[in-house]
Amino acid sequence: MNITVLLPAGRLPLDIMNKAHEMAAKFNLGVYLSTAQNLRLINVPEENADEVKAELAALGADFKAPGKFPLPRVCVGKDHCNLGVVETEDISNKILEKFKYKTTTKPKFKIAVSGCTLCCSGVMTTDIGVVATRGGFDVYAGGKGGPHPKTARRIISGATEEEMLDAIVKLVDFHDKHTKKKQRMIKLLDHPEFPWPEAA
Repeated sequence: MNITVLLPAGRLPLDIMNKAHEMAAKFNLGVYLSTAQNLRLINVPEENADEVKAELAALGADFKAPGKFPLPRVCVGKDHCNLGVVETEDISNKILEKFKYKTTTKPKFKIAVSGCTLCCSGVMTTDIGVVATRGGFDVYAGGKGGPHPKTARRIISGATEEEMLDAIVKLVDFHDKHTKKKQRMIKLLDHPEFPWPEAA
């Protein structure tokens, strides 16, 4: 089995990294850094899974599980990239704070944040994408990857931070209201009640 440790904003605390290394060495596990910016321990024997999770949880590790709100995938941000105009870790934390009340989220739903217009975090192929520009935040909806990728539609241009966060809340609520199972946002862009029917 696999155990996935969630890493907000892709940051890996050293104590969790050290403990993951210890558990991997002890039980001969593989370690995979996923495209969702999480740490996955692979080939965990069933009989050792509880011990591995308990050791990591004692350090504050949280784990991927069905229904959890997705961690935004982010670029490294302005503190570590001379092209960035915002600190993406801060934006990620503010998004997660908005949804800490949510107990269930439909599978495959994704959010990405880019600190500049190069979009290194894949915002254009994500259900909700946020791009920081020198004129504010652009918000995109309906992107997807896979064998038939689609580019997201820009729905807001030059938003303030609070307007951007409010738009994400509105999009998530709209997705929840109009889907009964996993479904990508792209299928809702032409819904008659979609809040932003035209591209920005």
